Amino acid sequence: MSLVIAESLDEALAEVAAGARPIAGGTDLVVASRQGTVPLPESLVAIDRLIELSGLSGGDDGVRIGAVVTHARLMTDATIVDQYTALADSAALVGSPSTRNVGTLGGNVMNASPAMDTGAPLLVLDATAELHSSSGSRQVILSDLWIGPGATSASADELCVALQLPPRKPLSGSAYVRLEYRRAMEIAVVGAAASITLDADGMVIEGRVALTAVAPTIIEVDKLDLAATTPAVAAARAATAARLSARPISDIRASDTYRSHVIGVMAARAVDAAARRAAGETIAVPVNRATGIGAAR
Repeated sequence: MSLVIAESLDEALAEVAAGARPIAGGTDLVVASRQGTVPLPESLVAIDRLIELSGLSGGDDGVRIGAVVTHARLMTDATIVDQYTALADSAALVGSPSTRNVGTLGGNVMNASPAMDTGAPLLVLDATAELHSSSGSRQVILSDLWIGPGATSASADELCVALQLPPRKPLSGSAYVRLEYRRAMEIAVVGAAASITLDADGMVIEGRVALTAVAPTIIEVDKLDLAATTPAVAAARAATAARLSARPISDIRASDTYRSHVIGVMAARAVDAAARRAAGETIAVPVNRATGIGAAR
């Protein structure tokens, strides 16, 4: 096995084009290799030291998050916590402190696990992935990027360099919650993210909900009409729609029947928390800990 430590984005792109696998935190790659499920690639290119991929900047066009920004940074960054709170919720739940300090958002997105915590928040926040290759760059919406468990539509020579989030709308809020059996080193049994926008009277005018670990990819709830409803009615509608959208499997962590029921509960809780945040209420990150959802310890 060979390892190249890239000193520039151009060098990294050239190595990827030649067949090298990009690595930053390596939290998924190392675990899979140790468990024997995925062999180590013959060549790796380390991208964790690239300044071009480590920025987190905001402006009138929203926020651009470099691919190697860590979960630990996302869960504490003032802009993310204030404006894109569901993403902070999810980052705070990833793995253990050591995982959060080395694991990266770009790696999470490109690993394409249907159980990833950051995926559903990114969907409801309307994020796009910025992919670069030696021949150019393009923006891809995440619903087009994720095509199956562990699979993306990115070409073999493309590298995710950033995630772009549009500006937060006035009177809007977001939240991510998950069902978990324990706190540390847990993978979501099910999870849900919501983004809610209110009018001046506190009625919902727009809402989006996305689901974790109930389909081959992270999915957004289809045909969800929450307009002109109270937050309570919106939560109830989201629960019903989430159960209809879910396509869970049975595995060692939960049965498909259990997941189908619980995903409705998680969707309703996500909508409730997002609406409360949109109304100006402060709910600490992550919602799971602040409101007692999930494992007690």
